[in-house]
Amino acid sequence: MRLDIYRRPEHDGIFSYLAVPEGKPIPQEAINTDWEPEQKAMEVDDNADGLPDFHIEQLSQQIGTKGYAITSLKDM
Repeated sequence: MRLDIYRRPEHDGIFSYLAVPEGKPIPQEAINTDWEPEQKAMEVDDNADGLPDFHIEQLSQQIGTKGYAITSLKDM
């Protein structure tokens, strides 16, 4: 699958990340004016469980449920 990745600053130089299927808009419940494009059309294995570089876990489950996947801040 191909994903567009966005980021936003949190605190102390830490960023949270949002992954949406390529070309899809950020869903309404996740819209935030400070999301900035990080990487477009990132190729990811369809069976990938997460994106460790972006601290995103349960990638397929999150996208299937919400239409997007977001960083787990508990691990940061």
